Amino acid sequence: MCLETAKHMARHWDVEIVTTCARETLTWHNAYPSGETTVQGVPVRRFPVARERQPAIFDRLSARVSKRLPNDAELERAWMEAQGPAVPALAAYVAEARTDFDAFYFYTYLYATTYFALPGVRERAALFPLAHDEWPLRMGLWDEFFRLPRAVVALGVDERHLLERRFGNLSNLFTEIATGIEGPSVAPEPDRFRARHTGGKPFLLYLGRVDLAKNCDELIADYLALPVGERANLPLVLAGPLQMAVPPDPTIVALGEVEETTKWDALAACEALVIPSQYESMSYVALEAWSVARPVLASGRSSVLIGQCRRSGGGVWYANRAEFAALVESRLFGKADALGAQGHRYATAHFAWEAIERQHLNLASRIFGGT
Repeated sequence: MCLETAKHMARHWDVEIVTTCARETLTWHNAYPSGETTVQGVPVRRFPVARERQPAIFDRLSARVSKRLPNDAELERAWMEAQGPAVPALAAYVAEARTDFDAFYFYTYLYATTYFALPGVRERAALFPLAHDEWPLRMGLWDEFFRLPRAVVALGVDERHLLERRFGNLSNLFTEIATGIEGPSVAPEPDRFRARHTGGKPFLLYLGRVDLAKNCDELIADYLALPVGERANLPLVLAGPLQMAVPPDPTIVALGEVEETTKWDALAACEALVIPSQYESMSYVALEAWSVARPVLASGRSSVLIGQCRRSGGGVWYANRAEFAALVESRLFGKADALGAQGHRYATAHFAWEAIERQHLNLASRIFGGT
């Protein structure tokens, strides 16, 4: 999301992305070389993570903090330091460059890079929290932090309402700026994907990190509970970095991370995109599915996903395994294509990048004095 915004706003501004050398969020292991590079035409400056996260230690600390919300300031600060990524050089660079840039965008609220770097440039900062209704948002240390930046920007009405419930009257909760969606650069070839990966069969698609934090274990369990014959005719394709074990089963196709062309082929080919995640601020992958007129089957535990599906008419949601099975076996009540078409109309009308760019320009003009 940060990269996509930077790519488009580079038409109007000089931009630079400041980030880490890590590629995954479990340990923050340095995978990329430090220093300056270019990604999809955008200048990127990477800093090495000074200390990897220890998952077992961090999980035990998280369990302690979540049971003592929201007023153990010392413990919450320790949690943030353990959460990471620990990149003091990044925070130092941001502080030193505070007069070199008119504005600093921070994505997301949850990580140490934002927590330690934002205060140094608070008067020039816009925070895009990407907030979910999850226990870390209830930590007391955010009460003051969310009032530091010049602007707090929600991605949509659902996130805005969440922030208003959590923090009350945030005078700097300036606006809602969604993310834009472009769709594929070349026409997808759905038949090519089905021929290569599912033996020509229709399939359910999960796209993104295959991770416990995304409830992928529950998705797999719900899917494996379907009758064998149903699964044989409708495989489950997992496309994204594998950060958890996937049970060996002939009806589950775990591709790992895929190229953009393969991603768009998969989206255009799928019977439905399944989003099991409980915690979303706004689902970008749902917009991608709708951009190629495919429907979404979403977790009913996410009010954000329910809101997106309702407003778009592009998806349905399930509250439990029985509802998941009913929707899959009925092919979304026989309305998969109609739902996808409605989602396409919605995404086209509300998430074109031209309109999103204007929203960012307005933010800069009204808050930071830019043009």
